Amino acid sequence: MILELRRLASRAGMIILQHYGSAVARRKDDSSPVTIADEEAERAIIEDLTALDPGIPIVAEETVARGAGPVIVGRRFWLVDPLDGTKEFLSRNGEFTVNVALIEDGLPTLGIVLAPALRVAYFSDGGRAWRAEGDGPAHPIRARAAPATGRVAAVSRSHLDAATEQFLARHGIRESRPAGSALKFGLLAAGEADVYPRFGRTMEWDTAAGHAVLRAAGGSVRDLDGRELRYGKPGFANPSFIARGRDA
Repeated sequence: MILELRRLASRAGMIILQHYGSAVARRKDDSSPVTIADEEAERAIIEDLTALDPGIPIVAEETVARGAGPVIVGRRFWLVDPLDGTKEFLSRNGEFTVNVALIEDGLPTLGIVLAPALRVAYFSDGGRAWRAEGDGPAHPIRARAAPATGRVAAVSRSHLDAATEQFLARHGIRESRPAGSALKFGLLAAGEADVYPRFGRTMEWDTAAGHAVLRAAGGSVRDLDGRELRYGKPGFANPSFIARGRDA
């Protein structure tokens, strides 16, 4: 199934790139931006996932925003963010992703985070995590133990807030690496960063695919009480969380 996920994410990525540099944003009811690229990519992903297995419910960001998504999902369902990092897409810095994850019993298993403009993908087959660049082969990745020289934090390029800055100061972070969208999970999974604190608003489709990859790479995503982030919550909203490498 992961091969099918890579294929459908690639198709969505090509659709997004057709609008790169020309799409105009509108504001949704929650004031977040949306473009034709988000909508067309989501339609393609839903079409492909339905063809793959029509019995698995699909929770997708723009469908939910229209009030049309499933309310009760059961033990197995898809979470889709067709264009994570719309602000990065509009600013043309390349740091936006296609996120697709399979949730089973509240936890993400299969997942892919594809950055079409950067031509890099992180994905999990349910047991291992992988990274692929361009048309090259996929290589296994693993979250690292925190280095003795100090930890590196992945932080949001567009949503850095005071709570995050306080966390960085309290925990003696050696370096901060700004990144957009779910790419921050990829940095942790590939052993290029050690911790990613997020205190602002996120939704389940923002995090599920990256969580799947990081979990398979040996890392974790936990709420502020130390509980692993779960999926299928009422309203699909996440609490604040800390994503970590192997022992960060």
